[in-house]
Amino acid sequence: MRKRTLLLAATLTTGLLTVLPATTATAAPSGLSGDFNGDGYRDVAIGASGTTVGTAMNAGAVVVLYGSSSGVSAARRTVITQNSTGVPGTAEEFDSFGGSLAAGDLDGDGYSDLVVGAPGESIGDRDGVGAATIIWGGKSGLSGGATLPAPSGRLAEWGGFSSAMATGDFNGDGKTDLTVTGQTYTGLYRGPFARTGAPLNQTDVYEVGTTYEVFAGDLNGDKRAERVYPYTLESDHGGVIGYLSYDPGNEDHPESDYIETKLPGADGHQGVVGDINGDGYGDLVLGDHEDPRSDKPVGHKGGQISVWYGGPDGPDPEQTPTVIHQDTAGVPGAGEAEDRFGVALATGDINGDGFADVAVGAYGEDNGSARDSGAVTILFGSATGLKTSGAKLYTQNTTGVPGSSENDDAFGASVRLVDINKNGRADLVTGSGYENGSGAVTILRGTSSGLTTTNAVSVMAKDVGLKSGAYLGWEIAQ
Repeated sequence: MRKRTLLLAATLTTGLLTVLPATTATAAPSGLSGDFNGDGYRDVAIGASGTTVGTAMNAGAVVVLYGSSSGVSAARRTVITQNSTGVPGTAEEFDSFGGSLAAGDLDGDGYSDLVVGAPGESIGDRDGVGAATIIWGGKSGLSGGATLPAPSGRLAEWGGFSSAMATGDFNGDGKTDLTVTGQTYTGLYRGPFARTGAPLNQTDVYEVGTTYEVFAGDLNGDKRAERVYPYTLESDHGGVIGYLSYDPGNEDHPESDYIETKLPGADGHQGVVGDINGDGYGDLVLGDHEDPRSDKPVGHKGGQISVWYGGPDGPDPEQTPTVIHQDTAGVPGAGEAEDRFGVALATGDINGDGFADVAVGAYGEDNGSARDSGAVTILFGSATGLKTSGAKLYTQNTTGVPGSSENDDAFGASVRLVDINKNGRADLVTGSGYENGSGAVTILRGTSSGLTTTNAVSVMAKDVGLKSGAYLGWEIAQ
């Protein structure tokens, strides 16, 4: 199947396009993470890292769709590149601006900000070391920005800085912090951030293993987010899972306020945190989308996910996790080679019952003769954990879903569950990174009975001014 490094051309000649609904200037900002204009509705930031800006191929862009009582549409959007007014840097070939995204109120003004990774950014004579930019939220939406300070150590050998990012209050001081990760190192930036981009303080990079992923959530109920790093070793291609918890003054590790806990029995390459069983502790959902092979004997044909349930001490390494794949009873479909079930994950309460549900992307799923057209499976949370009864499968052949399944659409390449219209139920946003050669996102609304395809919305790259090769939808900010 084609890889994301295909060099297709998309052209964006304008640096910043903003079309916003009117907002009340005197209203206090909502303080919601992901609400960039503070109007009380969460917004959706989507990466389009393949976008050509001017003549710079694969320079990259970010498309922001603003939430409202009626959901989102292409008419209410901001398109941001490194050529946008107030955004630092210059759009250059292969920067891949928008290759990673993270949202959170970094400066504490009540408006959510957006951190945009450009993993291919060159700095000085160092090619492709990567960079991250903060785009500031405000009552008119996202605008302007600042460059995040680069790590002071090992940058020259650190390809792909900003390949993955996550926000959260990692030390419990009520401020939003940021971690930025790439290749074998990760850095920690403590909030609040100044408008120059400078954090309160910055921890030098430290090694975590070969990883291009990081995610965060409170696994032990202490109101502090743990940072979870799936990484691989030569001896374990199934993925090693470790997470960092705040523990100042730890006698065993006096050099750090954070300690690592490993889950030796866990495997996966991506993940997300959500309270699946409603007990007040975040649960760890891991995706192991790769098929078993000689150097990776673990996993399931077509991919699988596992749930490690949190508790007062975090997930118990001795527990038996819930493992689900497409051959599990109740799950639609069947495990087939290279389905990539679990390659994208999201949690959110779709039906408003108080339990986090899980969206599982499988962009390699074949639908009829349409190879790699993709699918998304919805699994529901309950008091007893993640269940397979009532599971639903969505493709572009599902009645009411816009479009149709075609070769290499990659529907399910990214997923996010977020309440866009403020009805108390999470909506599904999923990307089709290769749709019509340019990418698209599809939005299905959450209801008390689950997702509905009624009033489903599709936003194509062309609808927001992008052309072929934009890769719109490969990344959606969590």
